[in-house]
Amino acid sequence: MRRLSCLVALLTFGGPAAAADPDVVVYGGTAGGVAAAVQVARMGKSVVLIEPGQHIGGLTSGGLGWTDSGNKAVIGGVAREFYQRLKKHYDADASWVHEKRDGYKFYRKDEDALWAFEPKIAEKVLRDMLAEAKVTVAFGERLDRAKGVKLDGKRIASMATESGKVFAGKVFIDATYEGDLMAAAGVSYAVGREANKEHGETMNGVARKWNRHTHRFVAKVDPYVKPGDPKSGLLFGIDADPLPADGEADKRLQAYCFRMCMTDVEANRVPFEKPVDFDEAKYELLFRNFEAGDLRVPMKPDRMPNGKTDTNNNFAVSTDFIGQNYKYPDASYAERERIVAAHLSYQKGLMWALQNHPRVPEKVRTQMKPWGLAKDEFTDTGHWPHQLYIREARRLVGDHVQSEQDCTRKRETPMSVGMGSYNMDSHNCARYVTPEGFVQNEGDVQESPGGPYRISYKAIVPKAGECPNLFVPVCVSSTHIAYGSIRMEPVFMVLGQSAATAAVIAIDDNIDVQKVDYDKLRTRLVADKQVLEFDAPKRSDAVDTKKLPGVVVDDADAEVKGFESVSSSSTPFVGAGYRHDSAKDRGKQSAKFVADLPAAGRYEVRLAYTPNANRATAVPVAVTHKDGTASVTVNQQKPPPLAGQWVSLGTFEFEKGKAATVTITNDGVTDGHVIVDAVQWLPVK
Repeated sequence: MRRLSCLVALLTFGGPAAAADPDVVVYGGTAGGVAAAVQVARMGKSVVLIEPGQHIGGLTSGGLGWTDSGNKAVIGGVAREFYQRLKKHYDADASWVHEKRDGYKFYRKDEDALWAFEPKIAEKVLRDMLAEAKVTVAFGERLDRAKGVKLDGKRIASMATESGKVFAGKVFIDATYEGDLMAAAGVSYAVGREANKEHGETMNGVARKWNRHTHRFVAKVDPYVKPGDPKSGLLFGIDADPLPADGEADKRLQAYCFRMCMTDVEANRVPFEKPVDFDEAKYELLFRNFEAGDLRVPMKPDRMPNGKTDTNNNFAVSTDFIGQNYKYPDASYAERERIVAAHLSYQKGLMWALQNHPRVPEKVRTQMKPWGLAKDEFTDTGHWPHQLYIREARRLVGDHVQSEQDCTRKRETPMSVGMGSYNMDSHNCARYVTPEGFVQNEGDVQESPGGPYRISYKAIVPKAGECPNLFVPVCVSSTHIAYGSIRMEPVFMVLGQSAATAAVIAIDDNIDVQKVDYDKLRTRLVADKQVLEFDAPKRSDAVDTKKLPGVVVDDADAEVKGFESVSSSSTPFVGAGYRHDSAKDRGKQSAKFVADLPAAGRYEVRLAYTPNANRATAVPVAVTHKDGTASVTVNQQKPPPLAGQWVSLGTFEFEKGKAATVTITNDGVTDGHVIVDAVQWLPVK
């Protein structure tokens, strides 16, 4: 095998070839890998970035131009610099070829950054950043997963690629979506969904009950090859293996897809063609869903500059190839290539069918006809993205596993190295047959964490006692449901920079990565404009629960089924806002408020809500107390009589502890929105 000094297949941006055995080896040219490599170079250490393919940026340059970021205030450092550079690019008149800048509604002159962009521009900006930092990049070098990682004890001494090249270094950073270097180094990792009980969560594991958003079947679709005949077998895409109970673990993954860059600009449009391997049976669910009356166009084409899109999955049957990726994380390269090819074939066939197949309603075909692939994007891959959207694969298991408890800030997260804030977002993981005999999707979860949350340093390094010179800023230590929020490209860039900074400190101090001085790391991260903490500005019309008498439970702490819509448009409210039922799914939504009462006795129970003419007039509320349960009906159109915010539900006798509950539902509600804000227990003397 050849050492790095002998390499000839290296592209060095902006400078001479790197010396042999760099300080840091970054494997994976994702946006997170680029941020890591740039940070190492800026801190004065030598670095090589190894990319198995021929492109830089992963999904950031692979079609995901619609930045799912949550609160953008917590995106700092190299990540924010990237989005600021995009803004600078689009500030120039010459950047607008297929439309005028003033016609693009997401460009705002006075903002410092732009969060929607074309794939080729994203890759150009990332390459520019590498060039300025003089980072050496090795393209087309794929890890030899069987025998390429050489260990000195548990420390990585070197990694070899399939071509025979060897890359040695002091510290390694695995920035791939798959975690291949991590796995080859022998560290602990997980694949699939954990049971809720494992980490004290509520949204992990099998998730039938969370299936209440748009990405589900709303029409009754027969699942059998011969309609009505179970003996004829299930249609393609329906999982024959039974699902465990809700909240239990399994090895299923949220679905993958290609984030197509489409356009309806005729001069730049490449028509969708019928693939040679088109198999009509793979689209039977699509056709039957239309025929059952669901005429929603199953696309989400978010507009990018120059008449392009970032096209995402939408509704019951769309670009997500549900259930076809379970083997991907641990599969061989050859098997992965077959999985990727199957996804590409499916999506090509889907797009052709939506425009041309006679079983697709004419209305849908007409709406789809103007679209095609962008001619000036992905020119070396047939205008299809060079990167499949690997929404999750392996996940490190470190000494701190980020969980729902971290996302919702219900536990203290130690040693922050960055922040997330996007929804806990899992795409569907399976299709199954309901007890009623129809097909349904399973696994879709979209729940807000309620604001920014910390991500621990201990989530990007292996456990103490495992590999002492490896960072994992992409396949981070996280549960399935928490990863649904963390897995956003800006967060990967943030964590890549933080990992690189810690790598340099570990080298300078000659210590294991698990023993890096956090105070020293934090000081440098803050100096480099990383955001490690965030306190949302307090609104003058928000009531702080800590300033209220008695025992107050806010909606953020209630046990909620449904009530996923969060608002702060009407005032006053308790805490950060309130929830409502969107005036739908009657009888299926509930919010249970549990008080921890300091002493037994009589308490007046009050309910907070914001009144409005669109509220429900008969909201059912149940108060559980020492002597039973009292049922109360509240008209939420009327202004609350107590301080303009509260209505009394009555005075009751309660035991000490957590037996006191108030449950709000939308059972039997026939008009308006049901509002859920807060409940207060006031001791009565």
